[in-house]
Amino acid sequence: MKNKIDLLRKDKWYQVKSNVIVNIINSLYIILFLYAATSKLIEYDKSELQMLQSPLITDFAHILVWLVPTVEIIVAILLMIEKTSLLGMYASFTLMSAFTVYIICILNFSPSIPCSCGGILNSLGWTEHLVFNIIFIIMSLIAIMLKIKTFEWKGRQAL
Repeated sequence: MKNKIDLLRKDKWYQVKSNVIVNIINSLYIILFLYAATSKLIEYDKSELQMLQSPLITDFAHILVWLVPTVEIIVAILLMIEKTSLLGMYASFTLMSAFTVYIICILNFSPSIPCSCGGILNSLGWTEHLVFNIIFIIMSLIAIMLKIKTFEWKGRQAL
């Protein structure tokens, strides 16, 4: 009986730590996406010009200049709501992965390298930008795994 109680205590402590880590990662993503979206919308003309200069997305720049910040805001809202946070985590992972693939394509296949990330993120060099994105991708994977594990714990406790 004592071993079972100790196991439950350890399990509960691990769950609390996991929730803290997930909340920190979600908060970082919320700040990142809201900051980037706001910067892009405030500097709309600059963002549009930078997107128009990109050889990979020129044809879609007029749509993307609105779509990207809108999606970033929607993902941030998903992360803020407990019931949709896992969906938001998957969306964060997907969005950051897409941004990272775009950076890799620009670096390898484009003579010009415009950045339309918004705000202070524009001041990052491309290597730093790539590292930054990869760190955020890893963090989203950690948050997803911990969140799924939390669902498993809750299911076990219900039994």
